[in-house]
Amino acid sequence: MSTARPAAPGRAEQAAGRIAELAKNAEPGTRLGTKEELRGRCAVSAGTFNESLRLLQARGLVTVRPGPGGGIFSSRPSPMVRLGNSMLALDAQETDVAEAVRIRDALDPLLIEDALWHASPADFAELRGHLDVMARAVEAADPVAFVRANWRLHARIAAISPNALLRSLYNNLLDLIESHTLGVLPGGEQPLAEYIAHRHELHRDIVDALERRDREASLRLIREHHTSPRSPLDNAPRVEGS
Repeated sequence: MSTARPAAPGRAEQAAGRIAELAKNAEPGTRLGTKEELRGRCAVSAGTFNESLRLLQARGLVTVRPGPGGGIFSSRPSPMVRLGNSMLALDAQETDVAEAVRIRDALDPLLIEDALWHASPADFAELRGHLDVMARAVEAADPVAFVRANWRLHARIAAISPNALLRSLYNNLLDLIESHTLGVLPGGEQPLAEYIAHRHELHRDIVDALERRDREASLRLIREHHTSPRSPLDNAPRVEGS
């Protein structure tokens, strides 16, 4: 019994590019052809074409409809898909991470406002669970574990917001920043243990203020979060705000 060979990424991308051009030059909803017609046009194997189709669907460029009259149809990526693709492109540009941090910091007050209105007792229980993980990292003097737990806390606060676009943008920025700041070395002037202990207290105070529905304190603390001294985890500005 023969085993199917995996599709070659290069050929799949080339085929996806050809169909993407067809889709971009057609009105949304235009029938581009059947799978077999388009596979023949791209001159690739079934496995390679299926991989191409998966890429195109993930990018929001085509839809597939089964049955009589079905086939592959042109589409337009939703704003959310376009946002995800733009974040993936930005992820390759490490020089833009500092700008990503600035944008993320600018979004924090919006998420704080949403948390003040929408956070439930279950949300606060989960936030305190993340604070506990941060506390254990402080006790273990493990800065990488602390940074990971810190970002998970911020992601959980973002999850409270009912605004899907805001959540998506914030989490994409957070993923981008995280991907470029975990491989850091000790540096800076403030002792590392002292720094992460202070940051844990600050995040605990933010959650306390949110649970009290204290808007003034919550926004003041998030401003302090963004303006406190640079992290000793790295001398580069991109680590600020962790």
